[in-house]
Amino acid sequence: MRRFWIGLAFVLSPFVLFALFLLSQGANPLESYQAMLRSAFGDWYGIGEVAIKSTPFLLTALAVAIPARAGLINVGGEGQLMIGALLTTWVGVFYLQGVPAWVGVPVLILMGALGGAIWGIVPALLRQYARMNETITTLLLNYVAFFTVGYFVHGPLKDPESFNWPFSPKLDEALRLPTFGSTRVHIGFVLAIVAALVVWFVIFRTRVGFRLRVIGGNAIAALQAGIKVNRMQLLAMVFGGAVAGIAGMIEIAGIEGHLRPMTGFGYGYIGFLAAWMAWNHPLWTIGTAFLLGAISVAGNALEMTSGLPSSSVSILMAFILLTVLAVGRGSKAS
Repeated sequence: MRRFWIGLAFVLSPFVLFALFLLSQGANPLESYQAMLRSAFGDWYGIGEVAIKSTPFLLTALAVAIPARAGLINVGGEGQLMIGALLTTWVGVFYLQGVPAWVGVPVLILMGALGGAIWGIVPALLRQYARMNETITTLLLNYVAFFTVGYFVHGPLKDPESFNWPFSPKLDEALRLPTFGSTRVHIGFVLAIVAALVVWFVIFRTRVGFRLRVIGGNAIAALQAGIKVNRMQLLAMVFGGAVAGIAGMIEIAGIEGHLRPMTGFGYGYIGFLAAWMAWNHPLWTIGTAFLLGAISVAGNALEMTSGLPSSSVSILMAFILLTVLAVGRGSKAS
């Protein structure tokens, strides 16, 4: 019973802290929480929006979890997503016009993965050959990716009929991801779930995954055991980037239909948060990504009921992360 009450206190503590924050801003916590729950789970539309939001969070969380198993910290899911979206749009607009869906959509998935992989291999090579820390390089490359996308949507990819708004031409309707019924939920949500299952299988049920976990546990011991540590870490960053790039493809072909300077902005960092909350376990990231997706959708209701900006839910996300870290540290200490 003591463990039960301690666990319940940890689960409720971030919501209690956020309620205190709402009180300090003059908002009613009960009314705010009720509105947030109704907006996220009150009807099928809200649940569908949560599924849409959680899709890029899940894929960018996997982009963090894969390198983490090899002892690397990938903060570059944001940039990898953007470059995946950029390459997807470039190929879709200039080379796949009029191509049927059964050909075009798989090509776009490959292009998104290729873009993310390219942006993932850069920090891996810098780590191996220039001894640069991948945490710093992946973080800085996010800004490079942002300005790279900005250059293209203001230049070579700019839609001539956009009335000076910076975005690319739209993809053909045949290249858009199919949706479920009359909802906005697209097949990309299923692809993200399948990706999580595949990553789990590879990490925990294959020889490659075993080697990754050995490297993440002790790279020196792995090297002495004959495992090619540098090669495995390079592959981990490449595949992590590819998964994030697929998230960029899904944003273009599933939601927006064209590239904007802010496409996917902030998704990579929330995915990083989802991965940390799940302790980099691929299956657990499904739950954490869905939770963060629900909180993101609920932010709009918070803005309408309390007058606070919808971004205030980021404070709740931070409280949840701090609680998870506290639980993990306490369990290790015990």
